[in-house]
Amino acid sequence: MKKFLVTTVSAVSLLCASGLAFAAGGYNDVPPTDPQYLACQAYASAKWEGGNEASLVAGQTKVQAWCECLWNETDDDFKGSLVKFSESAKGASVNKKCEKHSGWQS
Repeated sequence: MKKFLVTTVSAVSLLCASGLAFAAGGYNDVPPTDPQYLACQAYASAKWEGGNEASLVAGQTKVQAWCECLWNETDDDFKGSLVKFSESAKGASVNKKCEKHSGWQS
């Protein structure tokens, strides 16, 4: 019985910890050298102000959280500019979602 209790407590603790980690960002981490992600950060930082401020996602700036959201919300085979996509009619709803995610709302 004691072994069952210890196993159950361990499993619940692990689930809680993984849930908190997921809740922190809510998205798959972008590979730090991904060209689309880096281009998004550079272009957005040059175009808009406030991107280096802390975002709603712990450990990320607003531009990092916004670009991570765009990267995750576009199709896997998307090859274009994430920022230009966010400015298009098709990307408008994704942009709103990512602005809210990052706390970088206009």
